[in-house]
Amino acid sequence: MIQRFIELGEGYSDLYELIEIAKTNKHRLLHLMALQTTINNNDVTSLSVILEPTNPGDFQPLYICREGIPNPEKKANKRYELFMQLAEELEKEIITISVRPSIAFAEKELYYQHLIGILRMNHYISPLQ
Repeated sequence: MIQRFIELGEGYSDLYELIEIAKTNKHRLLHLMALQTTINNNDVTSLSVILEPTNPGDFQPLYICREGIPNPEKKANKRYELFMQLAEELEKEIITISVRPSIAFAEKELYYQHLIGILRMNHYISPLQ
């Protein structure tokens, strides 16, 4: 199985695309996630939509708006409220985990591999096959 993050942006207007992906694929929706971190003393959140793998093909997309949304526990914001409304509408919980920031990695691809490892370890996505 191939599991890959697909970055849409940092959560500004692309957040609407992330929400639309979840609504359009609600029959494949596995998880809604909020990945929290700190960058330059700013608490930020990445929002992610994880879909079930394709059949056939075994490709599992993990859509993400990376580190552009203020952490809602520190500062309420409309973008996170939209994500919460999506979760309510689709009857899903938002899974929140703390992760290292992407700037801690030399390349963005290494950061995404790190996140995939965390998601596998916590059984949010299938293990390496």
